[in-house]
Amino acid sequence: MKVDSLANKVYIEIRRKILSNQLVAGTRLKEDLWAKKLDVNRMAVREALTRLQGEQLVVFGEKGGYFVKSITADDIREIREIREILELSALRLAIQKIDDQQLAKLEEICNDFTSMVARGYLSGALEADVKFHETLIDCAGNSKLMDIYQISNIPLFHQKIGKTQIHMNDYELTDQEHRQILKGLKDRDLSLAQDALIRHLLRGETASLEIE
Repeated sequence: MKVDSLANKVYIEIRRKILSNQLVAGTRLKEDLWAKKLDVNRMAVREALTRLQGEQLVVFGEKGGYFVKSITADDIREIREIREILELSALRLAIQKIDDQQLAKLEEICNDFTSMVARGYLSGALEADVKFHETLIDCAGNSKLMDIYQISNIPLFHQKIGKTQIHMNDYELTDQEHRQILKGLKDRDLSLAQDALIRHLLRGETASLEIE
């Protein structure tokens, strides 16, 4: 297997674990351990970590080594603001372009989220939450928008939210808000979709700040 393919394998696995709270802020990511764990060479791990650093999910420590990035209260506020700008823009574009296949994909993600919560697979539910929003951005059909989204620390905001969702009501509200956004897209009702999205983001920011 080529180095690029191996690096992508490592990237996907570490990213998934960060976003599902299996790797928390401050965790050191040792190249040799990940190489052994995933049966790849250290060069592939290093390339994956460099890519994650570019996405601002990990940082290179002052004394060396890669660590899962921590975010502050100011980061949370700023990330929520940039998410609102980007995702509301995505909705405006998506509502003009979205097709039945994309709507079906968003609905499938919603159903996966519901199923995972019902089964108590909460890290999987968090992954589905991230996937819903990334798919929403993708439905805008603008690659530059996706590029900006992926380098804006937004995945770490999701990780922080995952730590706040300790009651089933939190997951139920997320499910309802996602489905309202989806309904707005299906009905071509931009106001419905945007209102649901804003409520969703503000609730996530408030909950995240409460555990600072």
